[in-house]
Amino acid sequence: MNEADAAEEAVEEKSIEQQLEDARAEIVALTEARDAERDRALRAVAEAENVRRRLERDKADAVSYAAAGFARDMLAVADNLARALAALPADTDAGLKGGLEATERELHAIFGRHGIKRVAATGLPLDPNQHQAMVEVEHEAEPGTVVSELQAGYVFRDRLLRPALVTVAKPKTEAGITE
Repeated sequence: MNEADAAEEAVEEKSIEQQLEDARAEIVALTEARDAERDRALRAVAEAENVRRRLERDKADAVSYAAAGFARDMLAVADNLARALAALPADTDAGLKGGLEATERELHAIFGRHGIKRVAATGLPLDPNQHQAMVEVEHEAEPGTVVSELQAGYVFRDRLLRPALVTVAKPKTEAGITE
């Protein structure tokens, strides 16, 4: 074999090795691209699943709390009925007073059947999630305790429809100086 043939064969071997190296590099690049696309596809599927779950939850909430606006409006009726009962003179006809009281009891029974409950307030510590302090008065009760209720608060299932408007105790002061 002459020198020219040997050189040609060496170039050919180098060329084959280079081709193999190039093929390996291309395989690595394609594998990385495939893995990246697989990761993107899995993330897209996971995101779509999260959106589906969130929409289902929102739909369930919308169905469950659809009556909240109506319930909030009915609270005004309950308040007016309670004010009417409180304003009745002592000599009011027993039948009229009894009828109004029965109507009030039925309204509250309907509230209860539909998940509308009164917020407890008097005697409890002020809870800003359920109570709205309207007045602070000096009182022998622990400071921050609700001493009276100006307007009843209500929850619809687990959501606040209206906070209770309350009077809260503050510490007694000497000579009108607040500490």
